[in-house]
Amino acid sequence: MTKTLRTPEHVYLCQRLRQARLDAKLTQADLAERLHKPQSFVAKVETQERRLDVIEFAKWMVACDSIAMAGDVIAKIASMGLKTS
Repeated sequence: MTKTLRTPEHVYLCQRLRQARLDAKLTQADLAERLHKPQSFVAKVETQERRLDVIEFAKWMVACDSIAMAGDVIAKIASMGLKTS
């Protein structure tokens, strides 16, 4: 399996995660507290230094009250780079 850090899909995901936080009017520290993580965790995700697993992604979206956006994000990532015949 290839690395996914800083791929177009990863960049898109990080942008959407940051936007979800901003839409929820949360600081990185606020979100980190909700996730029971250090602020640096949020910063590293948003700056594409760290990947999230699916559980962390779900918790992030719930913490930002953005669970409805999660499906759109997943669908977009799934469609990126797929070739159709």
